[in-house]
Amino acid sequence: MLDQGILGDGLSVIATCKKETGNIWHAHLGAAAIASYFFVKDNSLVVELAQNVLSQSRAMLANNGVTSRKHRLGSDIGRAEAVLLGSLDKTIDQLHWVGHNVIYCSLSLLAIHELKGWGAEDDLSGISDLIRSFEKTIPGRSWIGYSASEVKRLEITEEDNFPRIEDAKDLSHLVLEQLSDFPIIYRAESHHDLIGHMLTFSHALNILYDLGHVSYFKRGLPPLLKMIKVLRSSRHIKPGDQVKLISPVDHLPLQQSARAEFLPAEYKFWEKDYSESNWDFGHIFKFSFSFYDHIRRVDGGRFSYFENFRHVISH
Repeated sequence: MLDQGILGDGLSVIATCKKETGNIWHAHLGAAAIASYFFVKDNSLVVELAQNVLSQSRAMLANNGVTSRKHRLGSDIGRAEAVLLGSLDKTIDQLHWVGHNVIYCSLSLLAIHELKGWGAEDDLSGISDLIRSFEKTIPGRSWIGYSASEVKRLEITEEDNFPRIEDAKDLSHLVLEQLSDFPIIYRAESHHDLIGHMLTFSHALNILYDLGHVSYFKRGLPPLLKMIKVLRSSRHIKPGDQVKLISPVDHLPLQQSARAEFLPAEYKFWEKDYSESNWDFGHIFKFSFSFYDHIRRVDGGRFSYFENFRHVISH
């Protein structure tokens, strides 16, 4: 039932993004397509539910002008890793656009492993150029309590009391605990969206760990912890509070995010047509894949993890 063609289509979108659009964001859709495939595969979804997820993923690609392409064999896994990790090496040590450099790289490598190789040299170069384009970019555009330049200068200190992170399981536990610590999650790029990217960025590091690239996993932790440190400072904001908000899209007063009645592992979640929101630019799939992957790595999912995730995935 799983169609690996959706992985090839997702990789093609990521590879051609810069050349066809001139920016780094159309690749969101390719990453989302890859995420939809692994969300279905890793969670052993029943056939009807899996079909619903993947049909929405294909609709997302089609609605954004992506036509299905023939699976392209070519470069082997070793070559792909050398090219993509060589580009990631230039940006892994800093926070760039809330971790999308790592997200694009990790999901591409995950798909290429699943396909046992993919793409010609120009395909790999397209993904490599995309990853390299994050050099010298800002940490992100929307923040509560900090400007982008302040986030960039932020240091992680012993006083932050972050736990020691040795492996992927440790990281999943940290981000799920962080997720559960919010008494209120606001519907804003600087809040619910940033919390969602905490899940996807950390998951991308865990993918690198799973694929054996432990040094990249460890190098990516300080940038991720910067983002978590900023989020921690927003935990106790109350509705109506006047806060320092740096964002071209968010406005005060911040509004609490709605609670999703159904979760992505439930059939009714996917009965909704998300085309009007363009599938939240693919985040419907990416946030779902990352959250459930973190859940699988910890010893039992606490109620608060799922409850707060409802406010991240709602739309």
